[in-house]
Amino acid sequence: MDTLEKILGLTSLVLLVAVAAVRFSRKLGMPSLLLYLGIGVLLGNAGLGIDFGTGPGATLLTEQVGLGALVLILAEGGITTRWSNVRPALGLGIALATVSVVVSIGVAGLGVHLIMGFDWRTSLLWGAVLSSTDAAAVFSVLRGVGVKPKLAAALELESGLNDAPVVIAVLLLAGTTEISWLDPLLVVYELIVGLVVGAVLGYCGAWLLKRGAIPVAGLYPLAAMAVIWGAYAVGQFAHASGFLAVYVAALILGNSRLPHRQSTLSFAEGLGWIAQIGLFVLLGLYVDPTRLPGSLLAGIAIGLMVLLVARPLSIIAAATPFRLPWREQAMLSWSGLRGAVPIVLAMIPLMYGRETSQQLLDVVVIIVVIYTLIQGTTLPWVARKLGVVQHGEPSEVQVEAAPLEEMGAQLLQVRIPQGSRMHGVYIGELRFPAGVVVSLLLRDGKPIAALATTRLQYGDQLLVVTPDAVRADTERRLRAVGRGGALASWFGEKGDSGPGQ
Repeated sequence: MDTLEKILGLTSLVLLVAVAAVRFSRKLGMPSLLLYLGIGVLLGNAGLGIDFGTGPGATLLTEQVGLGALVLILAEGGITTRWSNVRPALGLGIALATVSVVVSIGVAGLGVHLIMGFDWRTSLLWGAVLSSTDAAAVFSVLRGVGVKPKLAAALELESGLNDAPVVIAVLLLAGTTEISWLDPLLVVYELIVGLVVGAVLGYCGAWLLKRGAIPVAGLYPLAAMAVIWGAYAVGQFAHASGFLAVYVAALILGNSRLPHRQSTLSFAEGLGWIAQIGLFVLLGLYVDPTRLPGSLLAGIAIGLMVLLVARPLSIIAAATPFRLPWREQAMLSWSGLRGAVPIVLAMIPLMYGRETSQQLLDVVVIIVVIYTLIQGTTLPWVARKLGVVQHGEPSEVQVEAAPLEEMGAQLLQVRIPQGSRMHGVYIGELRFPAGVVVSLLLRDGKPIAALATTRLQYGDQLLVVTPDAVRADTERRLRAVGRGGALASWFGEKGDSGPGQ
């Protein structure tokens, strides 16, 4: 990997394989992250022989890249979340991200203490690492299950919000300083300030983007993501939770009426996928598979304890005040998939030089692989058995801004400027080629019925669907009418590049 062409060639190959793995994993009903992790292992010493290393430099790089990837994943999760969908489950989601986390750390720490015999601080550190669910893992499986909207919204909020308190707990427990009564107050401070930072930057960013006239449409997604990334930096500089700031800022921006909003969402989704792919391939390169068999029994035992004891008790503690039926609580419990977050968090004790940190990383990898595979593949069956599938609703609805690929068409946006001869022309007089349709007419920001008898005015915007084969003819006709009006062709105006030709 000493030349640019080797790096780019391998990167393109990994990305293509990873994209193909998404379709394959959905057919199997398991998170694609396991396949990405496998790709990294195959590229490493156990496969093609790429020596990534396990020294301090490799550990630091993996940790920093992992945290950066989590920022991108949280940004994608927040910006694509619809507030109207998650608002009914806001209280339950917050309880799952706070009360459930505290209970899970305590119960899992007790289990680790009994199973491994570690001291209490080390045991609670292990419990904290294992207490965060993963948004990418949860929704890569839940997307096609059709779980009741309130449960899906609660899980979405939990996976987006619980990273912040868990990261704080891991940093606190992984350090060497004594834990005092002030530390819980510090945790509250970091969460509140992170929330405020995210809200302020989210609202300010939305206000600026809606009023700023950026000359290139493609820069709006970059500007929106820059605001979100800036929220993480400001939160960290303020000694607050940068992860919570990222999620809140992204949630606000995603639910604001941003210019080119759909392009921004698609851009964020693409970055999220790149972050997931790159993160798990990198983790696969870093992990030494030859060490895993030595921690297999410990991983199975601790994972079983988390799955059957810690997670259910934490759900009961968080959901009981909301009088959630036991079937829905059971679904929330079984949906607590682990993914990238615990593996990245396991890097933090390694950086502090904790004695059991290497064993913790090996155990976490085993738990993520085995129990994500078990839970992910059985989640649809469990949802049906518990009766929490929303009957009468499609199990998977794909919504796109312009799903025109199947008909081989494109969407054109046309604005009628001052001085255009298109003013006063009826839509029926445009006489587009066969197959071309005016799908929407916007006037003063409001939709108007695009009928043949609708008369166009200055400032109107048209969305025109045109098949690829006649796009050039459609554009020529638009130019011709703009120059010569409804009778343009009678006066020799064809709409070609030169006026009057």
